Amino acid sequence: MKKINFLLFILTMITAVTVNAQTPKDTTFKVYINAKGGIHNHGGTPLGYIDKDNIVRDNKGQKLYFIDGAGNVIDANGKKLGMAKKNGAYYNINGENILNTKDLDKEKCAILDPKGHNFGTAHLNYKLHACAAHCYFLEQQKKKDEAKKAKA
Repeated sequence: MKKINFLLFILTMITAVTVNAQTPKDTTFKVYINAKGGIHNHGGTPLGYIDKDNIVRDNKGQKLYFIDGAGNVIDANGKKLGMAKKNGAYYNINGENILNTKDLDKEKCAILDPKGHNFGTAHLNYKLHACAAHCYFLEQQKKKDEAKKAKA
């Protein structure tokens, strides 16, 4: 009887250690912008691209937004979404700092929230778009998720 109890105790401990050792899946929405201006999510799915005129387009070529000379992020309908600063910081329409960039090396920068949590990376050529792209595509993902919930 003692052997059975001992074996059950060992199995319970192994199960507990195995469950605790599993790392949770990162479900944070992340954006990656490569050197060619391609914008992808954390799973590698293409979301859009930045064209030669510095306009962000979806995979079908539809204009999504652009950043004017003053740093205003303007959507395809002319609505101001926020402001992108040359240092890579992004501010919402209320002037609140939402995201920042931090240079990682001579080619990449990280997209970070004010607390330092990573939300993706961008090639330094697209530093101005890094945070704006993340915010834009995150908002689109939230709308898709809400539409799915409404249908269910």
